[in-house]
Amino acid sequence: MPHRDLLRDALGWGVALWLFGYVLGVLLFFLVPTSMIGWVLSPVAVLVTLWVLMTRVRAQTLRAYATVAVVWTAIAVVLDYLFIVRMLQPADGYYKFDVYLYYALTLVLPIAVGWRRAAPP
Repeated sequence: MPHRDLLRDALGWGVALWLFGYVLGVLLFFLVPTSMIGWVLSPVAVLVTLWVLMTRVRAQTLRAYATVAVVWTAIAVVLDYLFIVRMLQPADGYYKFDVYLYYALTLVLPIAVGWRRAAPP
């Protein structure tokens, strides 16, 4: 896999997916109780993430998908901390089960898709 493709898949799509979730979370802030934002956001985010993995990510090997998974998770953790925990300082805290589930899915989904695609027919 060319280096440029891995950068786009890992960094480009990682930031884009995080930004999608962030913007959707801000919009949901006005529509649902704050304790429910993650639960409403998660199914939509999973579907969008799977769509990106299946149609836009060009990784060819399980190793490349694992790299994408680690980078996406690191992006999520760092940007959440900077732009939610530090900047917004949620009154009831941020790190709850839905956030840990989000981090786990961010790590597992690319690996699962990579494993499925890399498996012999």
